[in-house]
Amino acid sequence: MAGTVFTRSCIVLCLLIHMAMCQECSQPCDCPAESPLCPVGTSLVLDGCSCCKVCARQAGEPCSFLEPCDHHKDLYCDYGVLSDTETGICIAQEGQTCDLGGVIYRSGETFQPSCKHQCVCMNGEIGCVPTCASNIRLPSPDCPYPRRVQIPGKCCEEWVCDQIPQEDTFQSAMAGRSIAYREITDQGVQSESARDNCIVQTTEWSECSATCGMGVSSRVTNDNEQCQLERQTRMCMIRPCHAELEKDIKRGKKCVRTPKSQRGMRFELSGCQSIRLYKPKFCGVCTDGRCCTPHATVTAEVEFRCPEGDTFRKRMMFIKTCSCHHDCPRENDIFLASNSRRMIGDYDNDM
Repeated sequence: MAGTVFTRSCIVLCLLIHMAMCQECSQPCDCPAESPLCPVGTSLVLDGCSCCKVCARQAGEPCSFLEPCDHHKDLYCDYGVLSDTETGICIAQEGQTCDLGGVIYRSGETFQPSCKHQCVCMNGEIGCVPTCASNIRLPSPDCPYPRRVQIPGKCCEEWVCDQIPQEDTFQSAMAGRSIAYREITDQGVQSESARDNCIVQTTEWSECSATCGMGVSSRVTNDNEQCQLERQTRMCMIRPCHAELEKDIKRGKKCVRTPKSQRGMRFELSGCQSIRLYKPKFCGVCTDGRCCTPHATVTAEVEFRCPEGDTFRKRMMFIKTCSCHHDCPRENDIFLASNSRRMIGDYDNDM
């Protein structure tokens, strides 16, 4: 009897929500000329009528048909929490929690471990974006000795220009490298562009931020028209999570080094999917305590399409070969690069 009453209540609630949806979408779209500016880490999504773009509601915030939850973080609007049938609360889908420094975060929860990072827990994986600008300033005639300084009362460091060299002036700007431009001794000669007078410098790609699932890798380079040092990022997937790779280990062997996806798959990023199907290679596993990491990779652009219809392109790491070793990265370490094994043969490629 109680089950029947509960079922009927759910049906009535769904009918009321459906009627409200029809009334909300009966009018023509009337959207602002410019999309709203959302806080850092908040997605810009379409409202329930697929009409106007709005800032997605976050975990624990009130939601409605026209103010949807952030589906990129696996949040949904639970209308059963509040008595008002038109308003709900954003709740995360069932997923694994995240442990960072002994603090447990729920799947879908957004948090700031420091003023310099905004993070989100996504089914056991932690992803972060910097809140401070990561631009690097090169020496120039009007600013010969740039350096970062900490301003009292502010979280992020700021650039100042010195006219005379100071100790460790270039430490933060060049990370121990030589100056990336040539001084012009002949004042009568003018270069056509900054690139003509540039010594290209590029660091190695960093380790992938996740041991399984989608992660991020980065490098610093001045290979651009302005000869300005910039941080480049690419998405990376060393292996899918929950993949049973041990069954691919051949008899008498202890590792499967570089297994390849047998079926075409689409990469997923923040609720969006790659337009093309791919059969990527992954790094395997070992049964003797060793871990397998990328050894040779290639970087190519992948185009994604979101449920709202928007498309975007992201650099993606594609694995060519992997190596298995005992120098394993620490789990869930998103700020420190503990594994510094060098990858070889990485280059940009148009796929």
